[in-house]
Amino acid sequence: MTERVSEFNTPSAVPARSRLRALQANLIAYGFMTPAIILAVLFFIIPAILVVYLSLTDLSTANFTSDISQMNFIGLQNYATLLNDAFAKKILFNTVFYVVVTLSLFNIGAALLVALLTVHVNRRAGFFYRALWLLPRITSGSVYVLMWRRIIAEPPYGILNQVNILLGQPTVVYAAEDPWTFVILVNGFIGLSFGMIIFTSAIEAIPKDLLNASLVDGSTLLQRVRYVILPMLRWPLLFVVTYQTLSLLTSFEQILLLTNGGPGIYETEVWALTAYHRALSNYFGNAQWGYGSAFAVVLVAIGVVLAIVYMRVFRFRELVSEPKIEVL
Repeated sequence: MTERVSEFNTPSAVPARSRLRALQANLIAYGFMTPAIILAVLFFIIPAILVVYLSLTDLSTANFTSDISQMNFIGLQNYATLLNDAFAKKILFNTVFYVVVTLSLFNIGAALLVALLTVHVNRRAGFFYRALWLLPRITSGSVYVLMWRRIIAEPPYGILNQVNILLGQPTVVYAAEDPWTFVILVNGFIGLSFGMIIFTSAIEAIPKDLLNASLVDGSTLLQRVRYVILPMLRWPLLFVVTYQTLSLLTSFEQILLLTNGGPGIYETEVWALTAYHRALSNYFGNAQWGYGSAFAVVLVAIGVVLAIVYMRVFRFRELVSEPKIEVL
């Protein structure tokens, strides 16, 4: 009996037991992750693979190949057609303009400003003010856009034009003369609320000792924001910038309902809306599923590249690294 106990407690048996415990812990963790993995495979990975494959085929009602069993593999022909598309550069420029302006002015800039203002006022007043900014996000997209369409409608129905008439100013067809302003406003007010919530939570989580120490040192409000608050927001900034960039790249619901890519030829058309038009709602009455999938694949590739760039710029490895513990 003594020999068995001594054999079990030998140094070689201890690592074996440690590996067994580690294996059990990993199995439990993977067990909890299994439902999420299954959902990701079913609703993301498999559809992504199908879209990539469709982009390499001629599946289209125009070619009488709407039957999946009759589609032909054409390789990179759809991508070659995309590169030679006369309006591809204009649509790409529209997308870059839309994402950069909306992201910088509203999703990051205005969201950070609202968060800073509301955490430095009375708590109840700040909560009420943030709740008002949530209204565009919680309102149905169709109802929200209909409100904006009524605001910028032609006279005498448009609210802005009714104000112009009361003030003795000339009426303006806003939807035709300056559509980008309202496209950015409509989407910006929705995106602002998301960044506002993240930044507000991050600012309120900053240790009060740091802020109090800056007060003792005689710092002004702007100095506290510059040297204390903003350096502590690197992780929230990375998350909001990355998430909102990808969201803007792939969102087109508000643009579809407000301008449908117009007025004129592709005036406010963005890449995601083009993929929708090509694959599901073509101007010419046919559905080019293969060609539209090529637009979608390019959009995914752009999103992946931007996510990697953001992680490099914000030094993602440093943000997620374990804190160093000094041993005295």
